[in-house]
Amino acid sequence: MNNHKKQKSGQSGSMPLSGHLRELRNRLAVCMGTLVAAFLVALYFSPDLIEFLTNMGTVYGYEFVYIAPQELLMQQFSIALIAGVCICLPVILYHIWAFIQPGLKTNENSLFLAAIISGLICFVIGILFAYRVMLPFMLKFLIDISSGSGITASISVKEYLSFLLTIFLVFGIIFEMPVVSVLLTQMGLLKVEWMKKGFRPAIIVIFFVAAVVTPPDIISQTMVALPMILLYQLSILLSSLLLRFRRKKRVQADSEEDAETDSEAD
Repeated sequence: MNNHKKQKSGQSGSMPLSGHLRELRNRLAVCMGTLVAAFLVALYFSPDLIEFLTNMGTVYGYEFVYIAPQELLMQQFSIALIAGVCICLPVILYHIWAFIQPGLKTNENSLFLAAIISGLICFVIGILFAYRVMLPFMLKFLIDISSGSGITASISVKEYLSFLLTIFLVFGIIFEMPVVSVLLTQMGLLKVEWMKKGFRPAIIVIFFVAAVVTPPDIISQTMVALPMILLYQLSILLSSLLLRFRRKKRVQADSEEDAETDSEAD
């Protein structure tokens, strides 16, 4: 009888709890090993990474100091850890997908995989936008404010790197707006009609967010707000197109099912 139960369990493809825990442990071990290896590689190049980031400021006249004996060393470890996470993030996301993939339906699996890939792409685009457009403007604006004060800008390396990483993170998250919107609409948690009706209030919220993350001038706030407004419109467009495609596919499936039913009846 026990053999019969085992065969039945194997045929259904189910896995006992101990098997899931073992698989989870193995995947966590792979992710941790990858993270440690990526951290060590990034730690070797961390002085070059810090020099690359500080060169963005020295171009505009910033002078950098560290005000604690261990500050520069700790920043090297911090940058190495962040770089290590970025390097092994595709591996981590793959193992998350591989772990939950057997429990997903075909359409859910495709949606989740597309969300991971497009989310990574949008996050990278957001970081590149911050690096190429926003940070040069913001750094120049902030140094120009103090140009006539007679005070030399000697910036702590810790505070400068924290500022840069915050801007990178903010814009990486902002550029996730289309992915999150499409994902929520496909799951039925968000409606396109709500997004269209909430467009004007969303503009107010967007400018408030832009005022928080940028220097206090209208130009930099507008430079942040405009991409966010365009991303909001893109979110509405993509969500509408995918919902229309989904409805069309459902109608085709229903018509094919009706045709099969009629043929069987005949």
